[in-house]
Amino acid sequence: MFLSRILITDFKNIALSDLEFSDKLNCISGSNGSGKTNLLDAVYSLSMGKSFFNWQDAFSVRHGCKSCAVAGFYTMDDESVTKIGLAIYTGEQEGKTVKKNDKAYKRLADHIGLLPVVMVSPQDSSLINSSAEERRRFVNALLSQTDREYLDRLQRYNKILMQRNRLLKDFNVQKELLEVFDTQLCDNAAYISEARKKLCILLQDSVQNYYTEVSGAAESVSLSYQSELLKLSMKEILEKNTERDRIMGFTTGGIHRDDLLFDMSTDGKLYSPLRRTASQGQQKCFQIALKLAQFDIMKSKTGGLAPILLLDDIFDKLDISRVENLLQMVSGSNFGQIFITDSNKVRMDALIDKVGGRCSKFEVSSGTVQRI
Repeated sequence: MFLSRILITDFKNIALSDLEFSDKLNCISGSNGSGKTNLLDAVYSLSMGKSFFNWQDAFSVRHGCKSCAVAGFYTMDDESVTKIGLAIYTGEQEGKTVKKNDKAYKRLADHIGLLPVVMVSPQDSSLINSSAEERRRFVNALLSQTDREYLDRLQRYNKILMQRNRLLKDFNVQKELLEVFDTQLCDNAAYISEARKKLCILLQDSVQNYYTEVSGAAESVSLSYQSELLKLSMKEILEKNTERDRIMGFTTGGIHRDDLLFDMSTDGKLYSPLRRTASQGQQKCFQIALKLAQFDIMKSKTGGLAPILLLDDIFDKLDISRVENLLQMVSGSNFGQIFITDSNKVRMDALIDKVGGRCSKFEVSSGTVQRI
């Protein structure tokens, strides 16, 4: 499966583009702020129905416009062509539609996983340095593309959690209704927690292997799943925190507090956590290794369908030898269609020419994309 053509209208700073892509490597150059990342985000949005970067859909609409649209034509493994359309509206008509072959989905969840995608971005530093919420978002995005039941249960859990929190803010909490919400949370929490635990086990070896390949270094990296549900059931957690939840006005325990712990060790000596001890280059290598491990898991879970790999500004904080290691790796037969951005066209051309293979090149300037 690969994206053969994309049509973009008023998406972020891209007013109008009609582009055809290589089924293997697509290199996008341009100065910072020109729109390179926006092009990758348009590709990502077609797969996920939302931007990789923006919480609110309205921020994907070009300034001064009331709507944006992206259409992608995907050549599938059986050589059929699937058209995916995304439209976002602001103002009085605020909303969003996602269509497959011009037929709108009833639920966006029915689209997730059809076109697997992995984005590697400088924003991935938040996985190491920001709150647990960023790491849960990573886990949820990965599992949602490979496990439909996980996505359904996660959506139900989050909806019930909002209702429970709203109830806890009332001065007179209805005990019977609270018990109903507790039962529904418990019904979904166990599945979600087990899926996350199994995922972390799968990620561990793959992350280490990719870290070694990219960095060429001897240090070891690891990740572990942190959750109250490893010690107590969701029912026990809710019962233990009943009075505290009433006082605080929200649900203080559960899978919505889960986290991942990243560690690094050298010569058998453990340095924990990774964010405090690893250099910027080591952190960058870990971020890339984590995303490539995500790629492997998604590919295995989708019957060998290689996700589209989006590599945004991967040269930042990596020396040339590590970049060469990465490009040699992703140009192999295990990977499918790849998009790479860089602000230094000469540097990227030299590295791509060294790797070889099928490649299409594009240049972006002030939101205008041209094939070169």
